[in-house]
Parts: sequence; C-alpha cells; structure tokens
Amino acid sequence: MIAVMALSTAFTRLFGVRHPIALAPMGGSAGGALAAAVSRGGGLGLLGGGNGDRDWMARELPIVAEGTKPWGIGFLTWAIDGGAVERALEYAPRAVMLSFGDPSPFAERIRRAGAALIIQVTDLEEARRAVDLGADVIVAQGVESGGHGARHGRSTLPFVPIVVDLAAPVPVLAAGGIADGRGVAAVLALGAAGALIGTRFQATTEALVALSTVEAIVEGRGEDTERSSVLDIARGSRWPSKYTARTLGHPFLDRWRGREAELAADPQARQAYQDGVARGEIPALPVWAGEAVDLINDRPSAADLVGALAAQAEDALARAGRH
Repeated sequence: MIAVMALSTAFTRLFGVRHPIALAPMGGSAGGALAAAVSRGGGLGLLGGGNGDRDWMARELPIVAEGTKPWGIGFLTWAIDGGAVERALEYAPRAVMLSFGDPSPFAERIRRAGAALIIQVTDLEEARRAVDLGADVIVAQGVESGGHGARHGRSTLPFVPIVVDLAAPVPVLAAGGIADGRGVAAVLALGAAGALIGTRFQATTEALVALSTVEAIVEGRGEDTERSSVLDIARGSRWPSKYTARTLGHPFLDRWRGREAELAADPQARQAYQDGVARGEIPALPVWAGEAVDLINDRPSAADLVGALAAQAEDALARAGRH
C-alpha cells in the first residue's frame, strides 16, 4: 500500500474514509470483492446492485458486508422496486446510491434505515430534484463516463462546478473521464468533494469481468469509445431513451449506427445479435469504457489502486500550488 497523506473533504469526513474516492457501482462488475477492496484501500466501495437481482445480491452482499470499513450499494432507479432496497438495507450499508430515474419512492426508506442517500445526476433538473429530496451526497456525472449516462448531458469540467454551486453545502462527487490521480485533483479543484470512478476499477484483480474485457480496456483508446443506444436495443435492454451508453467499438455499432429506430423495428436483426452472442462471435456484454481509458495500462489490486490514485492526486495538487 502506498503511504499518502489524507485529502480531507466533506465526503471523507461524512463517511470516515481516508481518501476522496468512491467506486462507481457498476452493475455486475462491481461485486462484493471489488467494493470491499476499495473500502480497505481507504475509499468508499459501492456494490453494483444494478436492477436488484435477488440471487446476485444474495451472493455479493455478504462478501462486502463482512468487512469493517464503510461501504454502500448502488441501484438503477428505473429498474428496481422497494424490495431490492429493503434486501440491501438488511446488511446495513453506510450508503445507498440511486442513479437514472426518479429516486423519490426510495429516499425516505433509505434515510429511515440510517444510510446516507447518494443521488447521481446527469443534468440540472435532476440536480435540483436531488437537492429537494435531501440527498446527503450528489454525484455529478459528465458524458465522458463509461457505461450509461445522459443522451444530452454535459461534460464533466463545466458540469461539476455548476452542480457544486447549486447543491452547496451538500458534498458533490464528480464522475466521468476520471482514471488517475490527476483527474481526482482536477475535480477537487473544481469544488467537488471527491471522485466516483468506474472504468479504472474494471481493470483490477477483484472486478467481476472477463479477462477479455480487461484486455480491451487496457488496450483501448478514448477515441475508440462511443455513446449510443444501439447495443441496448440489440440486447433487448429496457433502458430509458434518455440514457445512452459509452462503450468501446463493436461490430453491431458499425452496422446500425444512426439507424436505431430501424433496429428497434427489426426483430430479425435483434435475433441475429443474440445468435451471434450464442456462437461466441459477439461479446456477451458490451465493453463499457469512458473517455479516459487511455490512462489505464495495468490491472492492480483495487485496494492498492485507491492509494496510488490518492498519492497522485496529492502530488498534482502540490505541484499546482507551486505555480
């Protein structure tokens, strides 16, 4: 573990963690081992609860809950019901994060359980709603992020300080295009209380991803990523049209780019996608990756990575202070 001075912020003080770094609760890949490793490293590990799959949660929740460090869980708000939240709350998470959809049906039960409410926002309307609901932490997600985000969102650099000003004194985490400590330092300088990081943590030894996914991320470049709804349509995913997904290149993207309506109306094309997956010609899942993927060139332990990111952020801030 790299020795590093703690960067104290409203986020670190709220959760009693050493570093202003949180794991993005990536559905499926942010399992119990990854969330626990991030928490052991001094950040806040957030389990990727996704749509609240009962079997997945039953397997992964005990792994992270057995540790002694603060941890949380995140859900896709549009895809869950109250039962999923209640099952998670039985394990006493320190925080529950809600993303993509109306968080209001779940906010009060999360607060009653004593967990902090984290709400991710992709535009100012969502940010205002999060403030009105009394979010304990707000995540401002820029369109550089890997995986799903706003179809008509804002870049991280201009979006974060606007949300910081709107939400004050509520602490804000920045998300999108952050894959090293310099990115963490940059968003701290913008007024954020920390960073929520996803793609970088997919390339760690604890992530629940195939080795081929890790290799694609390590070899990928930012210009290879693309935001689209093509793969959601092809997979039969029910994601709201407001949100598209940033992924690395994919043969189906090349074939159907700009023809989403046509693809949605063509059941044979969607079946061809499923057949390709069954034959191994198409990856079972898209490779979700953000624009900062170029900065990822190894596969460390997530616990060590948290310390390395914090050390680099501390150094970057010190260098900036000398100029």
